[in-house]
Amino acid sequence: MDIDRIGVVKADITKLHVDAIVNAANTSLLGGGGVDGAIHRAAGPELAMECRMLHGCKPGQAKITKGYRLPAKWVIHTVGPVWQGGEKGEDEVLASCYRTSLEVAKAHGVESIAFPAVSTGVYRFPLARATEIAVGEVGRWLEAEALPGRVVFACFGDEAYQCYLTAVQARR
Repeated sequence: MDIDRIGVVKADITKLHVDAIVNAANTSLLGGGGVDGAIHRAAGPELAMECRMLHGCKPGQAKITKGYRLPAKWVIHTVGPVWQGGEKGEDEVLASCYRTSLEVAKAHGVESIAFPAVSTGVYRFPLARATEIAVGEVGRWLEAEALPGRVVFACFGDEAYQCYLTAVQARR
């Protein structure tokens, strides 16, 4: 993995100066709790208005909107799986979230993108398992593609930050 193209920060994703941030959305795309609610509040009501036009999103898929009042130009909304014990295809759906988000980013010429820890909040996906999937998918993408040029994992708390740092360093 080109480690110079990947970073881990402990930060509020809504304040990052990157081309795109990824929203861990629900299927309606109309806002919710956690990072989803924070992104909607920071972007302003225009985000929800544009999201209504997208008619939702299926788990594992991604859709893009403008960033409105965010420092980021774009918000890429992806719907992660709800953890049901690991035997219902949750790993593949989560991996697809990262792949499809990166595909959308590439299609829009995104140079820099920040991901939250998709599905690890109210969807209860185990953090260590989700981190391995996220870092693995992003690492494979960066080995094969030029865009985005930089990927950042934006971690809200200490536990996620340490988990992502460990996973990224292990791939060196």
